[in-house]
Amino acid sequence: MTFRYLYSEWDGTQEIGPLDPDELLASITDDMMNFGDLQHALRNLLQRGMRNPLGQRTQGLRDLLQQLRQQRRQMLERYDLSSAFEDIKKRLDEILSLEKGTLDRRLDEAERQLQGGDSPLRAFEEALQPSQQETTAEEQQRLSQMLKGIAEKKKNFLDNLPEDMGGQVKELQNYEFMDPEAGAKFQELMEMLKKAMMDTFFKDLYNQIANMSPEEMARMREMLQELNQLLSEKMAGGEPDFQAFMDKYGDLFGPNPPQSLDELIEQMQQGMAAMQALVDSLPADMRRQLQDLLMDKVGDPHLQRELQELAINLDILYPSRELQNQYPFRGDEELDLLQAMSLMDDLQGLDDLEKELERTQYGGDLEDIDEEKLRELLGEEAAETLKQLKEFLEILEEAGYIRRKGKAWELTPKGVRKIGEKALGEIYSQLKKSSFGKHALPERGPSGERADETKRYEFGDPFHLNLGETIMNAVL
Repeated sequence: MTFRYLYSEWDGTQEIGPLDPDELLASITDDMMNFGDLQHALRNLLQRGMRNPLGQRTQGLRDLLQQLRQQRRQMLERYDLSSAFEDIKKRLDEILSLEKGTLDRRLDEAERQLQGGDSPLRAFEEALQPSQQETTAEEQQRLSQMLKGIAEKKKNFLDNLPEDMGGQVKELQNYEFMDPEAGAKFQELMEMLKKAMMDTFFKDLYNQIANMSPEEMARMREMLQELNQLLSEKMAGGEPDFQAFMDKYGDLFGPNPPQSLDELIEQMQQGMAAMQALVDSLPADMRRQLQDLLMDKVGDPHLQRELQELAINLDILYPSRELQNQYPFRGDEELDLLQAMSLMDDLQGLDDLEKELERTQYGGDLEDIDEEKLRELLGEEAAETLKQLKEFLEILEEAGYIRRKGKAWELTPKGVRKIGEKALGEIYSQLKKSSFGKHALPERGPSGERADETKRYEFGDPFHLNLGETIMNAVL
């Protein structure tokens, strides 16, 4: 009977058998024999990974750290952070250009009308006087003069805007645009700035704020006011009732609300750190302008005041200096403000993940690594690597070679015997290698020429007796 075998290229669907616990134990034996420390041996295993039965290498923590740092380096080399500021300036310049262009056209049309030409302002006039189908020449002249005055006043207002971008935006918030497209684009810019400001404190909360009624906005202010009271109580050494706060306002925090005051503070700190990192990473001349630009864009002065107090309380309670980083961007790809803030969130996440991996690499627990954050930032393959590293310890434990002792691991008697067997095998292998032939000798039984001490006498062999010993043996 003949057998046929079909070989094909690896496509990732082939099933790989589970790791052999003996192979895992063998991979830490050398470290155990050299250092006598199981924790050290396991750390080395998790750092470097190992090869599976098919010869494919399972990555370790060291590889994950290398991927993380490579991804951060690629981000810094790809983007131009100052373009986020330039994007705001570009949008504002486009808005002003559209509005000034419309004003210039209105002035030209009004001037031609005053000089007795055809009225290109007919549609605009009808919009102002929908009840009148026709106007007298005198009324048209008066209307054109009025429109000219309005356009000149608006143009003069735009020509005297502050030079800094923050001042321009502040003045334009109370300006009534004559160009509909310019007005719509300005509202889009305001929405983006408001969202960026709110996301600094509460992720995903802006969409709720944007659609809130006046009553709901008042409730939001009350929530911030009570949150500031909780923080003040905590600063005074008290124990604020966070559960009562969440019972009242928990619906404002989305489907995954924080479970403790410390968790809420941590979330807000991360958002503030991302914004601060964005500001710190900008050129010096852009920092103040961006801060001024965002300072009063929440849209409600009372809400803004509560947010400012919240920022002060957070900085007093938990200084965020350790969370702030300055990133040296070197790329040329442009991005807007919201994209820049999202990028800062990712970079902050990479920094946090790097700290978790480093702590685990030097003695921490694998469970301390945020698997979801790892999957989000480094991909599914990195999350699978973490899962396999956890399986290393589970396989050794299930095989009875190691066991938990508090937060550490220790060898079981079975594990000690197994390592001892391997060590003795290696020792005897070295002893045999040092004998004649320099190779292992698994054969048993006689081989080669016998020495005189053990060889039977045969006729013709040399016969040298020790007479004294021979007589003594005969007597005894």
